[in-house]
Amino acid sequence: MSTLERIFKLNEHKTDVKTEVIAGITTFMTMGYILAVNPGILSATGMDPGGVFTATALSAVIATLIMAFYANYPFALAPGMGLNAFFAFSVVLGMGHSWEFALTAVFLEGLIFILLSFVNAREAIVNAIPMNLKNAVSVGIGLFIAFIGLQGAGIIVNDDAVLVALGDLTQPTAIVAILGIIITGILLYKKVKGAILIGILVSTVISIPLGVTQFNGFVSLPPSLAPVAFKLRFSAAEIFSLDMLVVLFTFLFVDVFDTIGTLIGVASKADMLDKDGNLPRVKPALFADAVGTSVGALLGTSTVTTYVESAAGVAEGGRTGLTALTTSVLFALALFFAPIFGIIPGAATAPALIIVGLFMMSPIMKINLDDFTEAIPAFLTIIMMPLAYSIAEGIVFGMVSYTLLKTLTGKYKDVSIVMYILSILFVLKYIFL
Repeated sequence: MSTLERIFKLNEHKTDVKTEVIAGITTFMTMGYILAVNPGILSATGMDPGGVFTATALSAVIATLIMAFYANYPFALAPGMGLNAFFAFSVVLGMGHSWEFALTAVFLEGLIFILLSFVNAREAIVNAIPMNLKNAVSVGIGLFIAFIGLQGAGIIVNDDAVLVALGDLTQPTAIVAILGIIITGILLYKKVKGAILIGILVSTVISIPLGVTQFNGFVSLPPSLAPVAFKLRFSAAEIFSLDMLVVLFTFLFVDVFDTIGTLIGVASKADMLDKDGNLPRVKPALFADAVGTSVGALLGTSTVTTYVESAAGVAEGGRTGLTALTTSVLFALALFFAPIFGIIPGAATAPALIIVGLFMMSPIMKINLDDFTEAIPAFLTIIMMPLAYSIAEGIVFGMVSYTLLKTLTGKYKDVSIVMYILSILFVLKYIFL
């Protein structure tokens, strides 16, 4: 028995080393954009972008390694989109706090999550979500990441009159994405192994003559962490303030349900849920997120969370921690080979996100659409994720509507105590925050 087989139980999960490595590379290709985007967003607060780049990569490596070896799941983690924007534009620029204050809030959030992991609080939340809603989460995530891909390629654009509109399909980024979808679709039809990864690479090659991307060298040394690492501030006046409470609650809320939604959605698609609709080893998976968040704050970056783009690796056949290990190795290499990884533009990864969005749709066939106390919450979960641009908000709409409809139609026994408690907390959040 090989070392990899012994650690990751490849045969038990009906996979092999080649499949897992290709899946890990695919996941990295689809989420590697965070290495460029996160420093750009957090630098708006005055943080050193080079230091944030290194912190982003290192936090992704550490959290994803924990996911690989402790949880043995093919999920990758990194500083989350949305959470970094809240960090920069709401906490720092909006509320007027220092970026050190925001990092301290992220660090405390991580510690709270570690504590919640030990008392199984987050595990209880995962298990409390009804199976119909778990399937709906998978479908909603599919629409959400496809929407992200369409936006990244400029196929869908912001429009003041109608919110979103069709972009200029003759622009280079749209052309690259459209050709990438066609190429990937043909490869999938022909059952070519690694079709999504090949689609990304071919799209990247197409993007070079169109001027969508350019090559800027091979090797570079990682920027210093010194300007952003270990900059937490434990002033009693700040830690015990109302602002810190509000910021902490928001970080906790978004991170909990983004992570839970991603784990449930991707696991549902990969048939990783057990017969009761629960995710085995969910506790270590959530622990990876918690530790990654605290370590990331110490290094100098915003909340670390499980990435929805992990679905791309799962779609390529990734089923074990070897996929996550491969992704973490690539994040480590990116510290020294950033120019090479930086050549892959968003337009080249957009086809992968759109195609994976299709793959995530299949659980809709398992949703009971005949019982409207099940169908309406499932539909709201699905539609609110792309429209609210948030996995967390989609879950909230689904859970609250499920609780209300079941209770008001006399089916209150279908609702667990945990669901009632969460629904009340969600309603109070919208009223008071």
